[in-house]
Parts: sequence; structure tokens; C-alpha cells
Amino acid sequence: MTSPATTSDAASVRVLDTVYRPSAPLSLHRTVGMLRRGPGDPTMVSDGPVIWRAVRTAHGAATLALREVSGEIRASAWGAGAEEALATVPELCGAADDPSGFDPSGHPLIADAAHRNPGLRMPRTGQVFDALACAILEQKVTGMQAFRAWRVLVSSYGERAPGPTPRAMHAAPPPETWRSIPSWAWHRAGVEPPQSKTIVTSAARGDRIEHAVLRAEDGAARDRVLTSLPGIGAWTSAETRIRSLGDPDAVSVGDYHLAHEVGHALTGHRTDDAGMLELLAPWAGHRQRVIRLIAASGVREARRGPRLAPEDHRNR
Repeated sequence: MTSPATTSDAASVRVLDTVYRPSAPLSLHRTVGMLRRGPGDPTMVSDGPVIWRAVRTAHGAATLALREVSGEIRASAWGAGAEEALATVPELCGAADDPSGFDPSGHPLIADAAHRNPGLRMPRTGQVFDALACAILEQKVTGMQAFRAWRVLVSSYGERAPGPTPRAMHAAPPPETWRSIPSWAWHRAGVEPPQSKTIVTSAARGDRIEHAVLRAEDGAARDRVLTSLPGIGAWTSAETRIRSLGDPDAVSVGDYHLAHEVGHALTGHRTDDAGMLELLAPWAGHRQRVIRLIAASGVREARRGPRLAPEDHRNR
């Protein structure tokens, strides 16, 4: 681990520790690592074997440090929300992920990827609005643009993470703070007016959205809640469900590269969204799991353009 850059009051922040013992193989970095939004993500740092996360809880900001040791996850937490943050560790590490019924044998690449990555699980953060805001920022722009916007806005308006973080980290701001961000700050972060408007409009219903999504009985019901919001379409809903709820079946239809990558991996040829859905149909209920395994396999088509839809998907 690198030398920590402590916050001003780090010495006075009490640390809480726990150990999570997963009942199945778990790869911490394959599972939790997918949540990081670029190398400069202010909410998450991979520092050698340790994953650091800054999270917002009902009791205030908290910092989590996760380390995989001999099949166990050793977790430490700092801040007013430390106990609440530690309680999220099992689901963050895929405890709620149920792979029963998933049969990778239908394609040799998927079978091989599943064999090589037995610890790949679907992480669940439970933080629906954070995932929604992040996904909105990624609408119709390159990954680098979206990651910069997330870094600038969260670092400016989020709460500083407590404890001995390896660099300055911030928990994502609550919905009411997103609503108060001035227009010049959105512009400085490189966010276009349609995206900033969508975040502000969604933030006005932030807590109600989160409660409705968490209460929804399945992916289709969650999708209906999210896509009822102005500016939110199938792509944004799927990305939100993947990151916050660990939805093993969500597919980000409308992504510029995803259909090409799935088609290339499974057939050797590009395809479109309809073709991708047809290819993934045999794994209904686990289509996102298959997409994750394709990514883990390392088989991918060389990218030829930015991560955005070929047509103007305002309601992505």
C-alpha cells in the first residue's frame, strides 16, 4: 500500500473492523473493482491489494477499505457512517448474487471464462441515486469525458472521506446537493445542459426513486420506475441497475460498443442490439453475468469510436 494521505482529523477518527467470509469463491477486484469510474474516481481507489471506497450513509460519510486475505475479506471503516458501511460489505462483495440456473456450457468462450473466473460476482451497493447520476453523466459522451465530470463534481460537492485514505476521496453528494449545483459548475465539468437537467430533475425525486427501485420486485419493475423519469431510457436504467443492485440480467441496450463486443466474442462478427439480445437469450436471467464474463475473457474487438450511441438517444 502506498503512504496514506490522511485527512486533517484522521488521527481522531476511530476505525472499525470486520471479516466477511464468503460462502463461495470471490475475487474482490473482479467483483467490486467494476464499480470504479475511471482512474481518478474520487469515490473509489484501488491501492495495491486494497480497495478503498468513500460512501454516503444516513449517518454521514464513511470510508471502507477492503482486502482479500486467504479467501476472507477484511474490512475496515472510518467515519460517522462506519457501522452502516461495514454492514454493506457482504452484498458489495456479491452475497446477494444468485448464480443458480446459470449454465455457461452453451458457448466455449463463456464456459472457459466462467472456469477461469469462479470468483466473479455481481456487486450490490444499494445506492441507486449515486449510480443513476453517474450513468446520466455517461450519456452520449466518451468515457474520459464522463469520468472527468464525475471526478470534478463529486470532488467539489461531495463530502470528504474520513480516515487514512491513500489520496483525497469524497463520497458522492446527496440528491439535494445535486439540485443546488450552479449552471457554471456543470459547464466547468463539461456536462451538457440535457444531462445536467436530467440529474437535477431526477434529484427532485431522489429519495422516492431510491425507495421505489429498492422495493420493486424484479428488473422489469425497476426499469419502469427509472424510465418514468424524463431523460432516462433503457441504457441509463440498465447501467443504474447493474451498479446499484447487481442486476445479473440487465443489458445496456443502446451502448455504442457493447453489441459489437458481444457479437465479436460469441460469433466473431459484429452485430446490432437486436442481434446481441438474440445471442444472449439462452442465458435469460444471467445476461449481464455473460457480458461480465466476456469482458473478463479479454476477447474484444478493437474500439473504433467513442462510447456513445450512433443516433441521438436523448432518453438513454
